[in-house]
Amino acid sequence: MADNGEEKLIAVARHIAKTLGGHTDNMTDDDILKIFSNFDGRLREKLTDNLPGEDPTASAKFEHILKPLHRQISSYVAADHPIWADSSDAASFLGAVDELTALTREWSPMGHDKSVSSFLDRADDLLQQAMYRLEDEFKTLMELGTESFDVTRLRDGESANPNYASDTDEEEFDGEGSEIPVAHPVSDYDIVIDALPGGTIDDLHEIVKRMVAAGYGKECSHVYSTCRREFLEESFSRLQLQKFSIDEIHKMQWSEIEDEIDKWIKAINVALRILFPSERRLCDRVFFGLSSAADLSYMEVCRGSAIQLLNFADAVAIGSRAPERLFKVLDVYETIRDLMPEFELIFSDQYCALLRNEAVTIWKRLGEAIRGIFMELENLIRRDPAKAAVPGGGLHPITRYVMNYLRAACRSRITLEQVFEDSLAPLGASGDYMKGDERGLSASSSLAVQMAWIMELLESNLEAKSKIYRDSALCSVFMMNNGRYIVQKVKDSELGSLLGDDWIRKHSTKVRQCHGNYQRSSWNKVLGVLKIDNSASSPNGASKSLKEKLKLFNTYFEETCRVQSSWVIFDDQLRDELRESVAGNLLPAYRSFLGRLRSSLEFGKHADRHIKYSDEDMEARINDLFNGNGGSGGGRK
Repeated sequence: MADNGEEKLIAVARHIAKTLGGHTDNMTDDDILKIFSNFDGRLREKLTDNLPGEDPTASAKFEHILKPLHRQISSYVAADHPIWADSSDAASFLGAVDELTALTREWSPMGHDKSVSSFLDRADDLLQQAMYRLEDEFKTLMELGTESFDVTRLRDGESANPNYASDTDEEEFDGEGSEIPVAHPVSDYDIVIDALPGGTIDDLHEIVKRMVAAGYGKECSHVYSTCRREFLEESFSRLQLQKFSIDEIHKMQWSEIEDEIDKWIKAINVALRILFPSERRLCDRVFFGLSSAADLSYMEVCRGSAIQLLNFADAVAIGSRAPERLFKVLDVYETIRDLMPEFELIFSDQYCALLRNEAVTIWKRLGEAIRGIFMELENLIRRDPAKAAVPGGGLHPITRYVMNYLRAACRSRITLEQVFEDSLAPLGASGDYMKGDERGLSASSSLAVQMAWIMELLESNLEAKSKIYRDSALCSVFMMNNGRYIVQKVKDSELGSLLGDDWIRKHSTKVRQCHGNYQRSSWNKVLGVLKIDNSASSPNGASKSLKEKLKLFNTYFEETCRVQSSWVIFDDQLRDELRESVAGNLLPAYRSFLGRLRSSLEFGKHADRHIKYSDEDMEARINDLFNGNGGSGGGRK
């Protein structure tokens, strides 16, 4: 009956069309049939069987396929619950999206046909609605999947795989958000975080394929990167790494920056060895087979955190060049240097080239900062004023500071060699060239030349300071103290192998020269009194001369001992050597003088009445020399 009614309706429509055609010059029967076909889709296929110039079944076929897809997809788009809560719904929705995508791709070449074009527009609108819903589902899966990650499983030396109470398909999706979990600070970096369940990753991958195929890859990448960025930001927060601008860092006290550097070193190691590789792995699985989308998404995920880490290192590099900052700057330099293989590996694609290049640039900038710090050390030595003399000719603070500084710096010798190997060794901070003999020192090591140059500056500074002393003997003691300290510090550290044996011998000789200068300027006057004048005209005159000499000797000896007992020799061995040297020169001459005195006719057996100091007394007084505690020269550190 239904078929009969439809045939009658079609017959009437044809009759009307023919009747109208008989009275209209510009309309054909086919035009009329076309008009009627637009009123009812049921008529289209039968009324347009013989329309000239086009396939009479095209638009009808398109609508025939589109209509059920529209009904099916619209129902999912309008659903008020997550589609992926039910795996069968998810599969059905994806299947419908696949059909719709294929339909639009198949019929797009016929878009010039007005009837087909209108249906293509409807299909495109429907596809857009489907993509928006897929985007929402993708975001929900990302968030809920991440919430399933049990952060308490992440421990040193343990794989960070999530522990789930049930399979992915049976998980409850209640849509309620919670705090994004983060990675715990660790010291063992042999860890990979599987932050999403395997089933969730598969579901995400299926959504990605549909969105990319429909031309919505960027939207998908944006949702993915937004969710994963939040995870990384929370992870850095757990690592106690705060965001600071470069200006804020430069306004900090150095002690505060030192604390932040310690946190930064832990954070960048966790980032480059755990978090970023894990994100790369996750991204590659979610965007499997879509390398360009994977690379773009990964860059968007990691860029903010990577720039935060690099900006901190850059702030350290361009900050103050104060010498006390060297050791922490070395820590930052070594950290980035050691992580360069990781930078090269995990930022190897075209989108991450900027991050990779920035890491190299900041690494080099840190090297420049280290060289700049040594230049500032040179300036510090030059500017150290020769104002007040160190009491007792002891160690000058600048000597102790510079030598302990260089000794500590050379514990990072390999790093410093690397920093200085590309720089021109001959130039100091003021542009002065090294002396020829210093330039030839350890010619293969620019660091050795740098160290020798600093030593030369220190020695020149000390020589200027020694001129403050009015007593030439005390001047020699000052240079001897500081020279001995320098040689000992060089011999007991990496400085010795850097500067070489020739340098040590040369400066040890200088110390011995100071020793000789001290003896001549201090004790030659005392010894001169003990010389016997054989030109006396009579025995009585000779005896009188001996008596006067003895009295004068006692005066000189007492005054010298009194003054030099407050002088300082920091090194026990050097102090003993000096006392032995004084005693070795003075006592034989004194004994000889006393023998001559006792043999004189005038004194004879009564000579001892005029002798104030015995050999033992002399030795005791000599052993009291250099016991002073003058200022900074009192002890060795």
